[in-house]
Amino acid sequence: PESFIKNCLPKSFMLFKPKDVVSGDFYWVEKVGSKIYFGVADCTGHGVPGAMVSIVCSNALTKSLFEDNITSPAKILDNTRTIVENKFIRSKDDIKDGMDISLASLDTKNNSLLWSGANNPLWIVRNKGNEIEEIKPTKQAIGKILDPKPFMEHQVKLNKGDIVYLFSDGFSDQFGGEKGKKYKSANFKKFLLSISDKSMGQQKQLLSNEFYSWKGDLEQIDDVCVMGVKI
Repeated sequence: PESFIKNCLPKSFMLFKPKDVVSGDFYWVEKVGSKIYFGVADCTGHGVPGAMVSIVCSNALTKSLFEDNITSPAKILDNTRTIVENKFIRSKDDIKDGMDISLASLDTKNNSLLWSGANNPLWIVRNKGNEIEEIKPTKQAIGKILDPKPFMEHQVKLNKGDIVYLFSDGFSDQFGGEKGKKYKSANFKKFLLSISDKSMGQQKQLLSNEFYSWKGDLEQIDDVCVMGVKI
């Protein structure tokens, strides 16, 4: 619920635009002591098939944190991969579904952020900064893959006024504009930078306006999920 997110992360927004009634994208927020865990995930497909994979992956994240008592984002992703893979192994079919995710843990006592990503990066706009700092993810999905490797973990010291952005690829992959081309990651970066001095509520509205303006009369091609958190 939005009230829970706002209680955990008072200066934040969540732009969530499923392509269909249900979604392959999902957001995940939990609180353990002084630490807030938050992530944006993109599961294979959209609609009902994507939503079914989302349920498996979301439950695996929750189990990793609360039942298996894993606190490191990278190790949560390692454990989640094992759970998801074991679920899919039971099927007689060769299931290649999986999840890309950007997952963070914020210690509210000292504004220290631990982050790990499966194919999806983390973007940071420093207070009064004029560029986006990008932390690159581990280039592998969560699911059944050949030769899996442990996910990398990054520690980031954040200061008051810094903003972190987590997102799926739905926004930047949307076709639109005068020539019906993809919005692309570079334009997404520029736009987030241009609105980063606005309030989080304004940013959400401006992002929504930009998405629909770009899309125009074209069909939405994928689920969209963008999360911004200001320190």
